[in-house]
Amino acid sequence: MVVRVGGKYQSLIDDAPSVGGCLCHSPAFARLNALVTQKISRRSVLSGAAAGFGAAVFGASGAFARIPEAPKSPIAFTNARVFDGLASSARTGMTVIVEGNRIKSVDTSNNPPGADFDVVDCGGRTLMPGLIDAHVHAMMSVISVQGLMTADIGYINLVSAEEAEKTLMRGFTGIRDMAGPVFGLKRAIDSGIVPGPRIWPSGAMISQTSGHGDFRLPSDIPAQPNAALTHPEVMGAGMIADGVPAVLKRVREQLMLGATQIKLAAGGGVASNYDPLDSSQYTEAEFRAASEAAENWGTYVAVHAYMPRAIQTAVRGGVRCIEHGQLMDEETARILADKGIWLSSQPFLADEEANVYLEGSANRAKQQQVSSGTDTTYGLAKKYKLKTAWGTDTLHNASLVSRQGKQLAKMKRWYSNAEVLRMGTSVNAELLAMSGPRNPYPGKLGVIENGAYADMLLVNGDPLADIDLIADPERNFSIIMKDGRFYKNTLRPK
Repeated sequence: MVVRVGGKYQSLIDDAPSVGGCLCHSPAFARLNALVTQKISRRSVLSGAAAGFGAAVFGASGAFARIPEAPKSPIAFTNARVFDGLASSARTGMTVIVEGNRIKSVDTSNNPPGADFDVVDCGGRTLMPGLIDAHVHAMMSVISVQGLMTADIGYINLVSAEEAEKTLMRGFTGIRDMAGPVFGLKRAIDSGIVPGPRIWPSGAMISQTSGHGDFRLPSDIPAQPNAALTHPEVMGAGMIADGVPAVLKRVREQLMLGATQIKLAAGGGVASNYDPLDSSQYTEAEFRAASEAAENWGTYVAVHAYMPRAIQTAVRGGVRCIEHGQLMDEETARILADKGIWLSSQPFLADEEANVYLEGSANRAKQQQVSSGTDTTYGLAKKYKLKTAWGTDTLHNASLVSRQGKQLAKMKRWYSNAEVLRMGTSVNAELLAMSGPRNPYPGKLGVIENGAYADMLLVNGDPLADIDLIADPERNFSIIMKDGRFYKNTLRPK
């Protein structure tokens, strides 16, 4: 049942126990994709029909009060400590000029801005790039499994859009969505219909039969050779593909729909019920097919994998990014380093920040096993200087999602504050750029430098000295700017 409380939609079933752990698609919400991808090519829509539809139905992009108008004058940020996303320290005596949706210049001469500028006196606060989360499931992060199975489609859309706004207001101006029917939400954000972060979508996660993405019931097995697609497949939340021809087809479909990178399941998962963690999924030939299909479109394949064999098979097949990796060994770390493969990992620990599973369940046991390897994996990542991205991978847990910044700050267990901030800005932006020509935002991100997108935060204090400042964005972020627009500005005269 859906009710409206205090101007927000809530479900009476959303308080049910949460589950998660890279459940990269859920049959319960898969039908959502039918509304946003059926008979639509994203690339032909975003530049034309989508923008026209948004303007026709909603008026200008600022039709909703929470979509700010673009500033009419250039903006000069003065009197700030500037962390540019790259250095190990902040700099003072600089003026950052924003014009339109870009940083026009970073003036080290600190000349007074002209009379036609809107001046923001930062009062010694820290100006830094907007944060980026490299592993998100935007369509299933806050709604419980029970809610996804029973809620109205309109409710799911509304909740996901509202959470996208909250994500932005936590200071995350960019997210890499690693499975789920998120194309419609991205379209709405890019069209100026709803506020939210920039999204790099993977579309449906592709899985083998019995793999991490196979959530059919045992009664569905054996499947007939000519069996119809399952409901999740029809709606595009996840795809089961066995053999090279099937993998090629499913990868190409996601690219057609607008995927910026491709996601495959290479090994066992925590949330999935039939695949033990040590199971390796897909063959080298199948990975090679997926990788070549992605490379033909100028992008890459990332895989869900924890164990050495799963990771190494995927790498031999041309995969360029490993999601998770918590149970890899030293040999595997050396291989990743030698080949320049990315590790996109998460600070999984069996603590209050973990997704909830029943004690004694197989899923809980798998979760504890994964968590036990996190310290080792980050140690190996540092030892072999792996290209290491950071993400959250939160599912069906509204409380945990709200602590997104805290999960980034948690990385101080393994890295210095400067390394953590670089990871959440310029390093993650480097991973996003691997989408090449499929990158929907082909500009500099995660940095404060000439020509970069004006996605920035103004922090009350110095996060290089106190990384926990980013864990409380409501209190500590005075300004949140995305694409040159002020989504939050507490320094503006009231």
